[in-house]
Formats: sequence, structure tokens, C-alpha cells
Amino acid sequence: MNPRRLINLPTLAIALLGAAAVYGCAGWPVQEMSDARQAVVAAQKAGAEQYAPGILAEAQRLLASAKASSNKGDYRSARDEADQAREKAIEARQIAEQAKAPAKTPEPSSNP
Repeated sequence: MNPRRLINLPTLAIALLGAAAVYGCAGWPVQEMSDARQAVVAAQKAGAEQYAPGILAEAQRLLASAKASSNKGDYRSARDEADQAREKAIEARQIAEQAKAPAKTPEPSSNP
């Protein structure tokens, strides 16, 4: 057996375990928080305050909760709440955009 291979295998195993541990203890959810904030702003610009106020308020509540969780060091909860806030904000934006879109009128039929 190749002695070089024996040295690399334990080193590789330790590196993989270390990476898994670091991933499991990931830090502040920067990207998730940013995505959620941007989604809330987009929903507000689309008119969600008028057309989907309850859903927008839920998105804002979840975003505030995510920030509080991250400040406490509970990054897993913060990440989950930020993801939920983004989803609610997207839903609110879609409702607002649909409400503002002109209604489609059926085209006249050529058959009498």
C-alpha cells in the first residue's frame, strides 16, 4: 500500500469533519437577511401596503424576529425566519401586482 495515501486519507477525513462542523455552526445569516429586506422593499414598492397589508405585516414581523434571533446568536432561527419573511414578502408583492394589473377582457368571438 502507498504510505502517502495512508497519510492523506486521515487528513482528508479530519478536513471533511471540520468542514461539516463549521457548516453546522454557520454564522450570522447575512444573505438570508439581505434577501428578506430586499423582498419587503419590493413588496412595499409594488403597493402591498394597500393590496396585501396583512401578509406584508407578517413579512415585516418575521424579519424583525429574524434580526432579534441573530442578535441573540440563534442563527438557525434567524435564517429560518428570514427565509419565511422573504416568502411572505414575495407573496404580498405578487398579490399587489395582480391587483394593479389591468383586467384582461375576453376577445370577441368570430363565431355568431
